[in-house]
Amino acid sequence: MENTSNKGETMAKTILITGASSGFGKETAKLFQQKGWNVIATMRSPEKEQDLNELENILVTKLDVQDSESINHAIKEGITRFGRIDALLNNAGYGLMGVFESATKEQIQNQYAVNVFGLMNVTQAVLPFLRENGQGTIINVSTFGGITALPFGSLYNSSKFAVEGFSESLSHELSSLNIAVKIIEPGGVSTNFRNGIEMIKNEIPDYGPILATFFSRYATATAHLAKATAEDVAATIYQAATDQTKKLRYVVGDDAQFYIDARMKNSDEEFVKQMRDYFID
Repeated sequence: MENTSNKGETMAKTILITGASSGFGKETAKLFQQKGWNVIATMRSPEKEQDLNELENILVTKLDVQDSESINHAIKEGITRFGRIDALLNNAGYGLMGVFESATKEQIQNQYAVNVFGLMNVTQAVLPFLRENGQGTIINVSTFGGITALPFGSLYNSSKFAVEGFSESLSHELSSLNIAVKIIEPGGVSTNFRNGIEMIKNEIPDYGPILATFFSRYATATAHLAKATAEDVAATIYQAATDQTKKLRYVVGDDAQFYIDARMKNSDEEFVKQMRDYFID
């Protein structure tokens, strides 16, 4: 039975969420609050947040996944407020798309600094408190692109491949400590993430036609399939936090399942041909 402070039976559970200012993070914060959880809703600019501040049992505080001091401060503030942390949602991240050859060194490093090393920083900082509890759940937001790589997603896809490998290995490492690791793999969802994708500026003419072909076809392959909403993703995250199963991966959206099935059910040769037929040739 889920802990709930409203009935006075046990202490309410607490989740720490990174990237809670918008998209999946914000919807998840609202849902967990509605379900009776305490929420440590973290973001880089908490002074700009308005909606979550109006809700009971939500602490809005600053956390930059690249700043260890801010991570430790947010954890300490959350535990001071709510007494413990039971679950961590590593949601903060962004997408960098475009021609790899044209990417700057700073773009390459920053994609990994946020999506991979930042996620690891927060996980490592929270783990001692989950071990102290004797249980807990770590939920990492990936994407179908952590299983299937599309053209011009070399940096974003590879960062999510890293998240998948890290999460899977860590799940084995923590299983005997009663700490579960879960991976969320959404498909295309209309959130600020998609609107905020950073594009690599390309000035190499050889790539122009291929780039144009890809983006003109990008939505075609899955246009007929149902897309998940941010609310669907939040509901799946809640399921992952509460289902008490050993399930590792949670796919959200028919389009995500389409790409994952294409990768997992075909040979490498068949899969490569399928993707290039869709997007390149």
